[in-house]
Amino acid sequence: MRTIKLSNGKSVEVECLSCAITSGLIEPDGGVVYETEHFHAHQDVAYPIKGLIILASKRHIKSFDELTEAEQLDYIQVLTKIRRAQRQTLGIEYVYYFYNEDTTHHFHTWMVPRYEWMYDFGRSVESVRPVLLHARRERNGEEDIQEVMKALDALEIALNT
Repeated sequence: MRTIKLSNGKSVEVECLSCAITSGLIEPDGGVVYETEHFHAHQDVAYPIKGLIILASKRHIKSFDELTEAEQLDYIQVLTKIRRAQRQTLGIEYVYYFYNEDTTHHFHTWMVPRYEWMYDFGRSVESVRPVLLHARRERNGEEDIQEVMKALDALEIALNT
């Protein structure tokens, strides 16, 4: 079991956070934004940044090459649909995508939007970790969370209509 700190300050103990979220054991803040047979999209539970979406496989696998052909097709279609909604609904111009295989969770992709305030930390991939930590520590007030939830509602409507 691992202890994971959520963006709302609560901690949970789970073996695999992605399994706990995709199975419904843990409800991420804002709930499910979009879901298909193979994937589950939700706000990242650790970092309160509007439009920061995690796209997780429902099946517990570790790497991209373990995806079935059906999952591969679903993955790219869902990723594209979410990105389009981020741009059209939230005005997000740039997104960093992260996927790593040495995670303690299972297969998932981070879709990290870039906002103007983030450039104070730099413009490279190296700036992302400080941005995430800053958001967790300094952009976690009630007004910030309401902004994240409002963005999630807008994304959910755009993705499910």
